[in-house]
Amino acid sequence: MDAAPDNQPTAQSTATAAPATPARPFGRFEWMIALRFLRGRRARRPFSAFAVVCFSGMVVSVATLIVVMSVMNGFHVELLNKIVGINGHAFMQGVDTPLTDYDEVTARVRDTPGVTLAIPLLESAVGVSSPFQQTGGLARGVRGSDLEKLPGIAGNVKLGTLDGFDESGGVAIGAKMAENLSVRVGDTISLLTARGAETPFGVTPRIQSFPVVAIFQIGVSEFDNLFVYMPLEEAQNFFSHVGEASVIEVFVKNPEDMDAMRDKLDFAAKRPMIVTDWRQRNRSFFDALAIERNVMFLILSLMVIVAALNIISGLIMLVKDKGRAIAILRTMGATRGAILRVFVLTGALVGVCGTAAGLLVGLLIARNVEPLRQFVNRVFHINAFDPNFYLLSRLPSSVSSFDVVIVGAMALGLALVATIYPSWRAARLDPVEALRYE
Repeated sequence: MDAAPDNQPTAQSTATAAPATPARPFGRFEWMIALRFLRGRRARRPFSAFAVVCFSGMVVSVATLIVVMSVMNGFHVELLNKIVGINGHAFMQGVDTPLTDYDEVTARVRDTPGVTLAIPLLESAVGVSSPFQQTGGLARGVRGSDLEKLPGIAGNVKLGTLDGFDESGGVAIGAKMAENLSVRVGDTISLLTARGAETPFGVTPRIQSFPVVAIFQIGVSEFDNLFVYMPLEEAQNFFSHVGEASVIEVFVKNPEDMDAMRDKLDFAAKRPMIVTDWRQRNRSFFDALAIERNVMFLILSLMVIVAALNIISGLIMLVKDKGRAIAILRTMGATRGAILRVFVLTGALVGVCGTAAGLLVGLLIARNVEPLRQFVNRVFHINAFDPNFYLLSRLPSSVSSFDVVIVGAMALGLALVATIYPSWRAARLDPVEALRYE
């Protein structure tokens, strides 16, 4: 056969001259290099110091934010349930004339759509004493059938019973009050009121003894040391308001929509009444709780920002450490875009894995806050959550899916943004300068 002319390219030379297909963006090659940069220099170190430090920072910051936000949500939910559960969502007080028609008004209110419970009450401040101690309290006259329906009382009677409460002639007190007065079920306490009998010399105080028939524990130490429940008729006689009630306590299905319910309650009353709801009675308290929650979120968000800054500084150090490797990759044909994507992947892997692990750890702790508190108290012999200062008898926690999404999105966003500048610096690295002194 004749030899091919010199000017005719051979098949081998044609294949050699064909341009190489560039690597696909975020393809297998770039993932391989990014994972290699996360490995330690020695075989016994599976991860580099950069990966460990940045990963740990993201885990701690995200988990802390999740736990704190869950505890703050728990405080809001528990306090709302406890405070409103014992005080009702709305109170209706008579105007102009005494509330002697409380049975008729209560019946109409109970039939109002959206109302779950309506209870007539007669309440007044009293002095409470035992042979050992004395304190102040708020006496509430209520029917036994209504008392058993109160969300704060139902299922929370620890000692004694509410059976036959109307005929017992006794009282039900909170566990904290019973502890302070050193009394138990069957013991007698004395109630003192300034609304006694009228005499020619004015109204005289009245004091009367009552047996303790039940002890309840609401879970809010302040309330457990405040309320004294007694039969309605007994309270009317004791406070000299026979046939009257001072207020109608109302519970509704949706306490967040009280504006619409107020109009319905006014219509159902069919007489002049003042309606106050739980927002008015506890506005300053819940506003302060909301402000504290928002401030805590902002403060702890700084931890996530610091973790993102760790990624920036760690990637910058990684770029300097891998300068020779970057130069070799560039001389082998890697484009600036490929180098940029490699370091974006390196930082993003740390950020995504750290965020995911932080969310998992945070959710695990948030759902077991109270057992962990009890464990810490037993091990270190301390009281890490004193009910006398924090109102609640247990450390509450309520995980909000919205908060979890917000924290996760914020952490991921900061982690991805943190990779941009170091990756840009790596892409602009001059391979000649990087290899000059090698």
